[in-house]
Amino acid sequence: MALVCRPRHALHFAPFRNLFLARILTVTGNAIAPVALAFSVLDIGGSAADLGMVVASRSVFNVAFLLLGGVLGDRYSRNKVLLCSSLIAALSQGMVAWLVLSDTATLTGLMMLGTVNGAAAGVALPASSALVPQTLPAQYLRQGNAFIQLGVYVGTVAGASLGGVLVGAIGPGWGLTVDALGFAASAPLYFCVRICAAQASGPHAHILQDLREGWKEFTARAWVWSVVVQFTIVNAVFSGVVMVLGPIVADASIGRTGWGMSIAAQSMGLIAGSFIALRWRPRRDMLAGVILVALCAVPVFLLGMGTSTLLLMGAFFLAGVGFGQFGVIWAHYLQTYIPADKLARVYAWDAMGSFVAIPFGELAAGPLALHFGSKPLLLACAAAVVAATVATSFVPAIRKFNSAPQRLP
Repeated sequence: MALVCRPRHALHFAPFRNLFLARILTVTGNAIAPVALAFSVLDIGGSAADLGMVVASRSVFNVAFLLLGGVLGDRYSRNKVLLCSSLIAALSQGMVAWLVLSDTATLTGLMMLGTVNGAAAGVALPASSALVPQTLPAQYLRQGNAFIQLGVYVGTVAGASLGGVLVGAIGPGWGLTVDALGFAASAPLYFCVRICAAQASGPHAHILQDLREGWKEFTARAWVWSVVVQFTIVNAVFSGVVMVLGPIVADASIGRTGWGMSIAAQSMGLIAGSFIALRWRPRRDMLAGVILVALCAVPVFLLGMGTSTLLLMGAFFLAGVGFGQFGVIWAHYLQTYIPADKLARVYAWDAMGSFVAIPFGELAAGPLALHFGSKPLLLACAAAVVAATVATSFVPAIRKFNSAPQRLP
């Protein structure tokens, strides 16, 4: 009688392994790019405002192309969408690197190429998330999402560190070259992700109709849109207001080194939270994950009240654990309960709702702090995170959600 060897982990499956490696290459390169790009702008005489415009040009187009990316990810083969976006990103970043290395870079040129790179990233995000369940059997899906998330966080930390080393040792142009090579290397890996395409609609369907179908799927489930509303508030506070006011408050209290160590602690927490999600599976894990997100209110509160570096590092670490834990749970249930042919569009609406508030938080932080003061604003932001979490945790669909197989509305 032949023995069947059961795979021990998700990386045993070649399609997932190729996707995992491609994501790591892309994320690591993208973490290098901001460091290299910042010094490239400064080297050509640009100001802080100029750097802001260059960065914003990428961010705006990244968000603007998310919905189109959702439609393309459901309409066509997702690995081919990712292949094309990687090639476009490699070419655009390669041109940026060439301009910087040849001393011919201009602010206009960097902004224009930034829009191309941002659009490619916006198209890729929904497809890359929706591709995961096509590369794994259902019983390995949660583990696969944890591996993907771990790769993203480790690649981000490693890329940011490598970017600083490359810029200091050989210059920002070569750092951008490494970013372009990362995209180029990911393209053949996406090509090797052999899966059966799940298409939502025929190629003759109207794009607006596709978007409406995705919106209907998104709004039909209270557990989906309520969490996105929660993260609209959380991201506006944590990734918007805090990341603007945090360095200012830290500069007057714990110092720049303390702030950098706190952000590094958050990254370690994100990695730890992803590991925890691999093992810890409470019966009502969606509710537990939603509640754990409230941990990000702790560092916001401590910043407002004033604290030591050690306490702030611990608070940021806990916030990272909460985000890391919930990220795996969220991806798993979206991929389990959203129809495969509409998953990329739901991911696109999710990203839009979650990310669109960040620039508003960044823009509002300064004026609100001037009017109300940093301390009252940070305390109000901490209270807003807690209130959003409490409201979401009382949504019936969230409270009834459990890890046992079920059919959800």
